[in-house]
Amino acid sequence: MQNKKVAPVLKRTLGSFHLWGIAVGLVISGEYFGWSYGWAQAGTLGFMITALVIAAMYCAFIFSFTELTTSIPHAGGPFAYAYRAFGPTGGFIAGFATLVEFVFAPPAIAMAIGAYLNVQFPTIDPKWVALGAYLVFMALNIIGVSIAATFELLVTLLAIFELLVFMGVVAPGFEISHFTHGGWAGSDSFSPVSFSGMFAAIPFAIWFFLAIEGASMAAEEAKDPQRTIPKAFIGGILTLTVLALGVMLFAGGVGDWSKLANINDPLPQAMKLIVGNNSGWLHMLVWLGLFGLIASFHGIIMGYSRQIFALARAGYLPKRLASVNARFQTPHLGIIAGGVVGIAAIFSDRLIVIGGQPLTANIVTMSVFGAIVMYIISMAALFKLRRSEPKLIRPFRAPFYPFAPALALVLAIVCLAAMIYYNTLLFLIFAAMMLLAYAWFRLTHQARSNAESDPQLRGLKPAPVKSGK
Repeated sequence: MQNKKVAPVLKRTLGSFHLWGIAVGLVISGEYFGWSYGWAQAGTLGFMITALVIAAMYCAFIFSFTELTTSIPHAGGPFAYAYRAFGPTGGFIAGFATLVEFVFAPPAIAMAIGAYLNVQFPTIDPKWVALGAYLVFMALNIIGVSIAATFELLVTLLAIFELLVFMGVVAPGFEISHFTHGGWAGSDSFSPVSFSGMFAAIPFAIWFFLAIEGASMAAEEAKDPQRTIPKAFIGGILTLTVLALGVMLFAGGVGDWSKLANINDPLPQAMKLIVGNNSGWLHMLVWLGLFGLIASFHGIIMGYSRQIFALARAGYLPKRLASVNARFQTPHLGIIAGGVVGIAAIFSDRLIVIGGQPLTANIVTMSVFGAIVMYIISMAALFKLRRSEPKLIRPFRAPFYPFAPALALVLAIVCLAAMIYYNTLLFLIFAAMMLLAYAWFRLTHQARSNAESDPQLRGLKPAPVKSGK
């Protein structure tokens, strides 16, 4: 019997600064738009509590997740950890959830890029801008991970700079009374009714941090992943927490926050209250703010392509999608496949309406469903691997184990329950998609048997016991 061929691998070129740029860049568009809808649900003070709880969940999650990423540096990220812990079915659940998160988020961000430019150039159709964004950044990802990661780092730094500029410019007009007025879902005092709004605001608080874990899918392309990944993840989650709280506090303290609660551009509108409509600061915010959207869009393309590559390599998706470009050593077909799905979603935006909202508005929530399911199975995999593979080399061990991963797991389950309650129809669609994907999984078991050998997906085998005489 012939040995299986070794699975294709990716080129290691990324250092800790590049990985930090990817981790922060994946998320940073969430500091620019989307989160302010949480004010409409919970008010400023209610949403602040929700955001702090979600920040605690993400900090506990990332510190725990880093143990998995450094122990199993695999392009599949959560897919590989769940496979290692629970076998092929566990890998399927994590892989499906991660695909939903990373393939569904980019079309919404691409449409936001189109809408952003449409404000400046009203004759431009946002859909064609979104299509152009896909084509440009798919090409950039195909050309090479080093070039793509350097670009990601640059636009991430520009986006962070712009958020700091925003806080500095509006600081003179900040008053805590503005922020606290009606801060409990429109009321000045807390009541049990406030809890409902705080739970309903959970998806918008998650939007502050959604997709940071995608940096794990660059683990096969990281130089010395056991050292670079912990620095990137820990630095990334701390950076995002400070920015999220700062942006939310300063935006809510410059005037009537309720006017910012149901719009896609809360930062420019907040700045207008301080500097007026014609300030150079405002124009800089509008233009440089585009970099926040670009950073997340570009980074998530990098993330979904690695997930598609890893799933195809393991036999969960058509084998052809595991191809690596001979010249650039990038998963070019995975990049294109995810782009086709995203572009189809963009041009179906007004054709498919769910719950009275267009498609791209709903796929943000669908993306969050995928993320929460992935967080749950990842933390479960951490506990399982601690028991089943105690001798697995763990360059970074989760601090405060088992309390930190348990906190992340419990809060993720609470978030999932709240989201199901407030988004029942979307959850049923998500569950139906998972059932269809599971049927495909069951029908294609032979493809996994024929897949090339991937040592990262095999658990450590105990040494055979020698029988004595």
